[in-house]
Amino acid sequence: MDKIWLKRYPKGMPETIDPEHYNSLLELFDKSFTEYASLPAYSNMSKTMTYQQVDIATKAVASYLQNTLGLGRGDKVAVMMPNLLQTPISILGVLRAGCTVVNVNPLYTARELEHQLNDSEAKAIFILANFANTLESVIDKTNVKHIVLTQIGDMLGGVKKHLVNFVVKRVKKMVPPFSLPSAIPFNEVVSADPGAYKAPDIHRDDLAFLQYTGGTTGVSKGAMLSHGNMVGNLEQVSGCLDNVLDKGKEVVITALPLYHIFALTANCLTFMKYGGHNILITNPRDMAGFVKELAKYPFTAITGVNTLFNGLLNTPGFSDLDFSNLKMSLGGGMAVQRPVAEKWQAVTKSKLMEGYGLTECAPLVTICPYDLDGYNGSIGLPAPSTELKIILENGDEAPKGEAGELCVKGPQVMQGYYNRPEATAECLNDGWFATGDIATYDDEGFFYIVDRKKDMILVSGFNVFPNEIEEIVAMHEGVLEVAAIGVPHEVSGEQVKVFVVKKDPSLTEKDIISHCRDNLTNYKVPKLVEFRDELPKTNVGKILRRALKD
Repeated sequence: MDKIWLKRYPKGMPETIDPEHYNSLLELFDKSFTEYASLPAYSNMSKTMTYQQVDIATKAVASYLQNTLGLGRGDKVAVMMPNLLQTPISILGVLRAGCTVVNVNPLYTARELEHQLNDSEAKAIFILANFANTLESVIDKTNVKHIVLTQIGDMLGGVKKHLVNFVVKRVKKMVPPFSLPSAIPFNEVVSADPGAYKAPDIHRDDLAFLQYTGGTTGVSKGAMLSHGNMVGNLEQVSGCLDNVLDKGKEVVITALPLYHIFALTANCLTFMKYGGHNILITNPRDMAGFVKELAKYPFTAITGVNTLFNGLLNTPGFSDLDFSNLKMSLGGGMAVQRPVAEKWQAVTKSKLMEGYGLTECAPLVTICPYDLDGYNGSIGLPAPSTELKIILENGDEAPKGEAGELCVKGPQVMQGYYNRPEATAECLNDGWFATGDIATYDDEGFFYIVDRKKDMILVSGFNVFPNEIEEIVAMHEGVLEVAAIGVPHEVSGEQVKVFVVKKDPSLTEKDIISHCRDNLTNYKVPKLVEFRDELPKTNVGKILRRALKD
């Protein structure tokens, strides 16, 4: 495919980047810690740490791993916690020790945790006490030798630390009983001698992260993301956003958990490169509390998934916030819906830019250019140094406007799935990664995701894409959230069913179907409507169609 999108790049956006700009993430960290030493790096629960304080804390963690636990280059270390100050300190500390980070969803069941620890061959884990009972039930079936245990208030210091830990454990009873007698207190680790730290000899080919895919379409697999992949993707992000972000002046709201690749790269690492101030939101599902937190900071950027933006828009008090500093709102992880994007822009006066990425691509692949007037339904233009093509079922490249499987090539594409050569061979061929997403592109090189290949509904031989159905249903003012799936039908093969969470209690099945008939061709109109109080979601907020199907 000719790179037709290059003509549409905004002024100043480069066609290519230097994926070897840094030899590893560690070089980038050292540069940021030196340049931005006195600036705030992370805030959580009203406690702020500067870049210099994070530098010292992460060196201490790295020193403890190297000198006390004997861990180093290539050893896998799991991190299992929500957004707390301990989280970036653990992640950056593990990387600075030369180890590979294995990010773990704290809400994993015992079965899921056991699989990930064994599959990744993790030797150690940093974990929040709230989830330690899950670890206790599987620890003997894994090769994990070292457990570093933290409590929510551990980095808050003084009386507040003890008060928060007491309330969480004794009053709110958020810490189920557990017994891990060999666990090392986090504060012991972070108090190690940072002067004893020795920078390891890490290069672009060394693994930075084993980043596990969600497992919604099968067993969870570890995408091998090297330091080169991560450095390359950060350079690509800079190519897209250099004309938007100002070094040392940004305040970003980090509501998505840092164990997710979107927040890890777009928030933790990108804003560290820019000397930004990350506001870590521990529980974004508490929307009222989230809005109160937003009111405390003159935030300039926010990232999230469609459900998060939609939730904020429907939370009292959000529209009264001061958005005068907000210059970047970035949606990803799932399709941004037009009604949400348009309302977001009307309320905040900030465009909701959509980006597209995958765990296997570190994650950025495309992003809407900052010079768009507003939502255009696309996932944007390919990032610098990214090649895209769309492949039809017969293996031919699709012409403009025709839907096929999106394939990606660039410095951000993973090394493969850890210890899974067959799974790697299925999706990686000559550097091209087959995403499993169905897409099209237009005259200017804007790409459009039609849907997940595996989620496509087949009605009487016609392809029906859930994203399209969901966007139409979401346009109804009585709808809060919606998910569409295909269910078996003896005549048509499948028929469309939608699950709806009401905003208006008087909303009926007839209202939904009538609305869809006005906006969709007949075979796409849902035949079944089920109202729910809530929809199943990942911890990031992505709606789980697979769970609804099951």
